[in-house]
Amino acid sequence: MQTHRVGNALAAFSFMLWGLLPLYYQFLPQANINDLLALRIIFSVPFMFAVMVILRRRMPSLATLWQDKRSLLMSALAGLIMCVSWYAFTWAMTHDQVLAASLGFFINPLFAITLGVLFLKEKLTLAQKAAVVLATMGIAYQVWYYGELPWISLIMGSFFALYGLCKKFIRYDALTSVTLEAALLAPIALAYVLITGFMGTSTALASDSNTLMLYIGSAPITLAPLIFFALAISRTSLTMVGLMQYIEPTLQFLLAVFLFGEMFDEVKAISFGFIWLGLILCSLEAISKMFHRPVRPA
Repeated sequence: MQTHRVGNALAAFSFMLWGLLPLYYQFLPQANINDLLALRIIFSVPFMFAVMVILRRRMPSLATLWQDKRSLLMSALAGLIMCVSWYAFTWAMTHDQVLAASLGFFINPLFAITLGVLFLKEKLTLAQKAAVVLATMGIAYQVWYYGELPWISLIMGSFFALYGLCKKFIRYDALTSVTLEAALLAPIALAYVLITGFMGTSTALASDSNTLMLYIGSAPITLAPLIFFALAISRTSLTMVGLMQYIEPTLQFLLAVFLFGEMFDEVKAISFGFIWLGLILCSLEAISKMFHRPVRPA
């Protein structure tokens, strides 16, 4: 019981940190997203190595990693997919589109449900079917009214769901796979930084020291929640994690509307309403299952 309480607290804390990330990016308005992505990847590697040494007292051997080539390949693919999702997220954070990021994370579970059906042969419950239909209606309403798709939200939600699907096929532990994802992409990111630095086209390297440190700081500031999440996942149930994941987009939604003053008009209210209704149905179903588990005979 004590372990579950610790796990729940760690999970809630990780989602709170993710939800408060928009506050950090307010110090980097109109940031060069390519520079930001490259520096985040590069500095993620030493940061994750340090975390693994502190928490594990050792690093996994290269021979052990090489033995599982499928996991190695899937880690590289997961890293590439995460780059797309993170690129969209960062663009939203630095271009006054926090509400779009919030929508992306609200619809992510529904993309995950769909991928589970398509690739993992999972069966949809009645509540999940209703949630997918309601989310489709919410997005369709925005498209009908605005005449365009909410691309940033859709890219974030779908690619983060694809990232989660890749994780299903990786047998390394969470910290090792996250470290590998950055390490495998680091040479490309380093080459980009060196080339743009040499050509004098790097916004980050040409900025003042405080701004440069903010670029570099995006690595630990975005990885810290992931570490707490990795520590939580083995200490609590996936059901609780699934319910608490809505802390993140809820905080981002509140920041966008009440602190950053982003427009939340009637169209978005109706669109979000459809999606929230679907998520409420899924959450109520999950809670019902938690409290009505069959008792196993002794």
